[in-house]
Amino acid sequence: MRKRFTLYMLVTWLVGHCASGFAPPVGPSPRLLHRAEKNLTRAIMHDIFSPPAASRIYLYANVAAYETLVMQDENYRTLHGQVAGFPNIPGLKSDKKVNYELAAVYAFFKTGGKLVFSEHLLTDSVNVILNDFREKDTLVYNNSIRLGQAVSDSVLSWSTKDNYASTRAKRRYTYSKQKGKWTPTPPGFIDAVEPYWSQIRPVSLDSAGQFKPVPPHAYNTDTASLFMKEVREVYHVTRKLTQEEILIASFWDCNPFYLNTQGHLNFATKKLSPGGHWISIAGQAAESKNKNWQETAAAYVLTSMALFDGFISCWDEKYRSQFIRPETVINAYMDEKWRPLLQTPPFPEYTSGHSVISAAAAVVLTAVLGDHFAFDDHTETDYGLPVRSFKSFKEASEEAGISRLYGGIHFRSAIVNGQVQGDRIGQHLLSRIKVKR
Repeated sequence: MRKRFTLYMLVTWLVGHCASGFAPPVGPSPRLLHRAEKNLTRAIMHDIFSPPAASRIYLYANVAAYETLVMQDENYRTLHGQVAGFPNIPGLKSDKKVNYELAAVYAFFKTGGKLVFSEHLLTDSVNVILNDFREKDTLVYNNSIRLGQAVSDSVLSWSTKDNYASTRAKRRYTYSKQKGKWTPTPPGFIDAVEPYWSQIRPVSLDSAGQFKPVPPHAYNTDTASLFMKEVREVYHVTRKLTQEEILIASFWDCNPFYLNTQGHLNFATKKLSPGGHWISIAGQAAESKNKNWQETAAAYVLTSMALFDGFISCWDEKYRSQFIRPETVINAYMDEKWRPLLQTPPFPEYTSGHSVISAAAAVVLTAVLGDHFAFDDHTETDYGLPVRSFKSFKEASEEAGISRLYGGIHFRSAIVNGQVQGDRIGQHLLSRIKVKR
């Protein structure tokens, strides 16, 4: 009920501008789009989508909103002709009165709703908006909904060709029995998450392996090896964490499925995904500078593209190297009772997903909103953690990376090389896709 009431209040601003029957130009405050992003995040959390799968939902929903708004702004470019296979989405005739803001939010909700399991979490909210608007101006309402639906239909049709459906039908992942390869970890010993994600069609990359990182240090349990040096670093760092380092690890935890174990009782705590955290940062940053609808939609869509391609590239390497997690090695060779501060995620170690996607997102946000962009990140306050302040997107991405060492779930080389990988992805994305003319 609270969600419905909040959205109802937000839409009164939009309705007032359209009561005359004329579609207004894009207004300066895209509050409704920010609210739509938050509602989609809630649905993703509720349904416990994996980090890569969550990035796919954010991508298509944000593409739908962006492509709707770009139809009335000649300063911005459609993705058609820039992204392989992206459709040419026709708008309505020029004499049709359309509120592009309403159409964009409707396209966002309809697209996101078809990609989550709990579609009702979004449809309940959007119906409140639509029912009120219908009473105010039937003509603009019908045109706007028709346009939003057409854009959503086109984007969803394009989404069906990204190989997602075929990866759902793949055989169960088979673990390698070679030494140094990843195996499921405590407490849940959960099966491998998205082992075939590298087969998903990227947005800007030519292939999943385009920015293949250098390989991890060779698995070697000799005490003088580079590998064991990294193992010892994780062990010693996590045994003497400061309160600040513990806070950093917790702030960037972003584990969508944290398994609580109390005796024979197991239950999950649902949390934000890593991509969801960066979508939140994009929204907060755009809102802090009063960016208009089109500028905000551009920030969201570029961030979602960076996250999407970042996960494809990272997961390609994860299941290529299939590298062992610190927890497994430390328990076997150093301390069988040791546990990391954070729960080890159910997929291979190399490279660090947080490091890859955070670096990629930071690159595009820097390009869109500026370097040395200071901001306060309120993302985790809903989950009991304080606000953190950053001097730039790069600083935030670097903290996200090192948080995985503090959390005890990654070796340093996976973080450092993951950041290089993500930076290259972000730069490549900007070279291939131009949102402004």
